[in-house]
Amino acid sequence: MATDYDAPRRNESDEVSEDSLEELKARRNEAQSAVVDVDEAETAESYELPGADLSGEELTVRVVPKQADEFTCSSCFLVHHRSRLAETTASGELLCRDCVG
Repeated sequence: MATDYDAPRRNESDEVSEDSLEELKARRNEAQSAVVDVDEAETAESYELPGADLSGEELTVRVVPKQADEFTCSSCFLVHHRSRLAETTASGELLCRDCVG
């Protein structure tokens, strides 16, 4: 038996079926809810490229000066609380626990 591959194929969904009005409305709502409108320009603006010019940007970080109970590590140059002080060298350099251990 010869097969005509150019002829349109028929599926079960091609047949006329008697669905209720509620089922048809539900199918229509499902098909519409799957469509998402995405603005590509907004998506592209959210990415930050390496080496981008940030000279026009302003920082919104509040800078607090070093407190009396804090020290600056001589090795990593981070400000730590006094409880993180591991040792003081003979030259007076302060080192945190992370840099000593």
